[in-house]
Amino acid sequence: MTRFVLRRLLQSVVVLFGVTLVVFLLLQLVPGDPVRVALGTRFDQQTYDALRERSGLDRPLVAQYVSYVGHALTGDLGVSFRSGQPVTTIVLERLPATLSLAVTAVLLALLVAFPLGVLSAVRSGSALDHAARVFSQFGVSVPDFWMGIMGILLFAGVLGWLPPSGYVALTEDPARWASHVILPATAVGLVTASILTRFIRSSVLEVLSEDYVRTAEAKGLRARVVVVRHVLRNALIPVVTVVAVQLASLVGGVIVIEVLFAWPGVGRLTYDAVQARDYPVLQGAVLFVAALFLLMNLLVDVLYARLDPRIGLR
Repeated sequence: MTRFVLRRLLQSVVVLFGVTLVVFLLLQLVPGDPVRVALGTRFDQQTYDALRERSGLDRPLVAQYVSYVGHALTGDLGVSFRSGQPVTTIVLERLPATLSLAVTAVLLALLVAFPLGVLSAVRSGSALDHAARVFSQFGVSVPDFWMGIMGILLFAGVLGWLPPSGYVALTEDPARWASHVILPATAVGLVTASILTRFIRSSVLEVLSEDYVRTAEAKGLRARVVVVRHVLRNALIPVVTVVAVQLASLVGGVIVIEVLFAWPGVGRLTYDAVQARDYPVLQGAVLFVAALFLLMNLLVDVLYARLDPRIGLR
């Protein structure tokens, strides 16, 4: 196990190195001068030259990249052009908001998708199965921002039950946090639930056709026992990957939803960084997202071995 984790961590470092290179090169193709945009109406040549020198933009591209990677290895992702704050500090400040939204959305999705997907597979061909497939198709087809807009119009505009936007930290006021997170988490969670429902249904159907399941049924075991002991454990293995990827994607930033609900997370931070040509913040946010995806993949591999001992970690 230790050897496997160390090897994967080494591979992750190589991938992160590639991510920094690709992002750095792509940002060079973006038109516009980030320092000029950052200064705005405060522009004067002396300040402009000083900021370019401080940010290292006056040096050759190779020297800029080598300097960036060297500082990134020590946890220094640079300084924001707009605020002058360290990028690491800015991203870490936004991370709790995104984490609370992403985890809540995934939990809501699982509460809907898990029982619906399992029952749809167990009762394949029934009215419930058809309804589950319609729900799944609807959720995949309708964008989450449309659901968010409809939620704002109904629950904030017409009924007045929930605030239309804003954010309150969970540690500050749990009740107000819950009232603010319900709409964006539901908008994202319904789309995620539709995706998970399809995967759970397909995975359970595949396992139900296995020989060992038919053997368990032939022994006279009750249907509930067969599903719980023999079907779910094996059916969950591919589902774990989908859940992990969905969670990593949401933590990486649901940009449209965070902008729509004025949610101060990583997605909103990325959007603002693109608008302001704040390259250090944009690079730092992308690097955090890439590191999160790699971490989730590692956790999924380890969890695979726990769910199914036949799967070895080599």
